[in-house]
Amino acid sequence: MSLLSKIRDWTARYRGLPQNVFALSLVSLLNDTSSEIIYPLLPAFLFLALGASPFAIGLIEGVAESAASILKLFSGYLSDKFNKRKLPVFLGYSLAAVTRPLLAFVTVWPQVLVVRAADRIGKGIRGAPRDALLAADVEPERRGLAFGFNRAADHLGAVIGPVIAVLLLSYFALDAAEPSIREYQQVFLFASIPVVLGLFVIVFFVREDKARAEPAEPIRFTVSLAGFDGRFKRYLLIVALFTLSNSTDAFLLLRAEQAGISPVMLPVLWMALHFSKVVFSLLGGDLSDRFGRRTLIAGGWVIYALVYLGFAFIDSPWQAWVLFIIYGSYFGLTEGAEKALVADMVEPEKRGTAYGLFNLAFGIAVLPASVLFGFLWYQFNAETAFITSAVISLIAVLLLMGTRGSDEGRVRSDE
Repeated sequence: MSLLSKIRDWTARYRGLPQNVFALSLVSLLNDTSSEIIYPLLPAFLFLALGASPFAIGLIEGVAESAASILKLFSGYLSDKFNKRKLPVFLGYSLAAVTRPLLAFVTVWPQVLVVRAADRIGKGIRGAPRDALLAADVEPERRGLAFGFNRAADHLGAVIGPVIAVLLLSYFALDAAEPSIREYQQVFLFASIPVVLGLFVIVFFVREDKARAEPAEPIRFTVSLAGFDGRFKRYLLIVALFTLSNSTDAFLLLRAEQAGISPVMLPVLWMALHFSKVVFSLLGGDLSDRFGRRTLIAGGWVIYALVYLGFAFIDSPWQAWVLFIIYGSYFGLTEGAEKALVADMVEPEKRGTAYGLFNLAFGIAVLPASVLFGFLWYQFNAETAFITSAVISLIAVLLLMGTRGSDEGRVRSDE
């Protein structure tokens, strides 16, 4: 088969995806554009402008992400019980639109903690129902493709957002090397505009799955994993272990700043990372359909460990640029495959709950991961923190590859 034929085959697979995949992916793009106007500036804003320590940064991001992940369990369960996916998706994005501009009025880092937690609560409300909507109308053999496309759109927003952040910061800041608190906050005021546009896309273009039948009996809410098989339970435990190594990316931005990258260039570095994520997400989801989810996930986790080892020893800006670009491949290989693997393992009527449990496994571990990383950095040094994370991730890889019966390039017999 010629290269041109392969490209045509690849694009044809994308053209056949349902409307919800494209609509929700556009929403993800707009939301992440909004979020990433803020995020690449936040570590420098906290550290340089507000005087927050690495431990405080880890606490802020750990609490925020943990709250989001735990709430996904409840929102996923309720979306299964009431057969409603679209409403929690809309409410979750609405909360983000309301809370993000509040960063323009903070004066101490505990206020940032409250705002970030509220923003991430919105993510928790929308996350599991959105993933269930994405999986609903997609054939099992193209499930990885759909989730990979959605993640690529999300990361494309994270390419656009930093560009906007750089332009705004360059416009507002008198000294781009050392922006003031007020100059950062002027940039944050613009963050809600893209996500508000995404709300209109949800209202007019996202379709509820009306074909889903009411469950014969109420789905019992439980965190005991009752009703799910052993493969899914083992998978969640391994995800939780890996997440202990997966602290907030704010530490990577802080490390890059220490390596010599100026605050005004941090959004550009963040943009390069997400451009890498876009490319590898488009490839990774499709590869997981063809070669199996577990292989792609394990490969991505190994890349993660190597990148963290690299961050332990960087001392110049060019090294930070290289590591950030390589880091993007980890996301591309794992994010779509991890979510597609959940859909492979559970029945359609339990997917909202399953995605909630998947995010709960992440949420249980993400707070201690970021707090532990920040503590190790503060108490010892950055090298100790990065090396510890790399070791934990490699242990998770060994456990994943040693788990039989979970290589889900397979199609469920009930679909």
